[in-house]
Amino acid sequence: MTTPPHPPVGPPLTRADLERDRPLDGRRVLIVVENLPVPFDRRVWMEARTLAAAGARVTVICPTGKGYETRDEVLEGIRVLRHPLPLDAKGAVGYLLEYGAALFWETVLAWRVWRRDGLDVIHGCNPPDLIFLVALTLRPFGVRYLFDHHDINPELYEAKFERRGPFWRLMVLFERLTFAAARVSIATNDSYRAIAIKRGRMKPEDVFVVRSGPDLSRVKAVPPVDTWRNGRRFLVGYVGVMGQQEGLDLLLEAARLLVQEHGREDIQFVLVGGGPSLDDIRQMAETMGLAPYVTLTGRAPDADLFAVLSTADVCVNPDRVNPMNDKSTMNKIMEYMALGKPIVQFEVTEGRVSAGEASLYAAPNDPRDMAAKIAALLDDPEARTRMGTIGRQRVEADLSWDHQIAPLVAAYRRVTADL
Repeated sequence: MTTPPHPPVGPPLTRADLERDRPLDGRRVLIVVENLPVPFDRRVWMEARTLAAAGARVTVICPTGKGYETRDEVLEGIRVLRHPLPLDAKGAVGYLLEYGAALFWETVLAWRVWRRDGLDVIHGCNPPDLIFLVALTLRPFGVRYLFDHHDINPELYEAKFERRGPFWRLMVLFERLTFAAARVSIATNDSYRAIAIKRGRMKPEDVFVVRSGPDLSRVKAVPPVDTWRNGRRFLVGYVGVMGQQEGLDLLLEAARLLVQEHGREDIQFVLVGGGPSLDDIRQMAETMGLAPYVTLTGRAPDADLFAVLSTADVCVNPDRVNPMNDKSTMNKIMEYMALGKPIVQFEVTEGRVSAGEASLYAAPNDPRDMAAKIAALLDDPEARTRMGTIGRQRVEADLSWDHQIAPLVAAYRRVTADL
């Protein structure tokens, strides 16, 4: 299927343009996100700040999290309402508890916002594909639903549990109902846009691509901090969630091959991020004899994150090649490119669309080839410099958040066109 042309979004816009012209002046927007707190969820926070700069009154509902426990606060003119959630879900019962608690709080808080301020748009960010239920309760009062498609949940379920079955079919149903409830959808890339049009049956003119481009005013290189190298010559950096489908076991196997089979004791691997598999990954590194060569920071502040990536000689994305990862744009790739770092990743469609010649591509799910690609880059400083420059230039020219402002505003103009 050839994806229909994108809807018109108008000329590029800057934050200064928004603050001057206020194209969304007076619009009342509620953003609902379940899987991360705000402002830790960088995409959602950039969207909220952009909408506020355009004149909208913006409220965000999200869960609490470490460092984000305040239940009601105003940040940069945006009201943030946070609610508790059960611990990280595992298994069907865990997900039922998490989703049930989230829907309860999201509904209660959405009605509180509507009664106090009124609402024009509920902007729901998946996962899960259940937030449309909150929007439906307010639809009789003229509130419209805009769906922000972060993850393709049927493929995500299959990647996590390596099977289909009743729950997979439920994910497909929820996705279909989400698209049916949405007046407008925004996709993070063209693969997601194609899904919205084909599987979600949305009109092409109602689906806008708003990439998770880095904010170059925030994502900046800092001076290298050599203590992260642990006395070694090279540093290989990773940032992301420590989860089952992120392929970190493949990265550790690539590290084992480099250190133990090829004698590359000059490489330190630093993995930044938290998640449900962090303890398992730490234990795996110990069992494989890699503990001296692998630093696991857990969830880290931005200062440490940018210090690690700025010090890194090569950055990696070991996400497994599967239907989910093949079609998804990974934020880590964008941040690596913004910092001018060469990349090694497995061969995935959207990874290549984003990085192009800024990355080397290992054979799918092959840690031996990933190890070879990492070694080749570490041993070729000219290639590292060339690839890092290509990535940075691509972000500046096409992918940074500045380039996402116009399509985001266009999507909001579409969803509120006749209000």
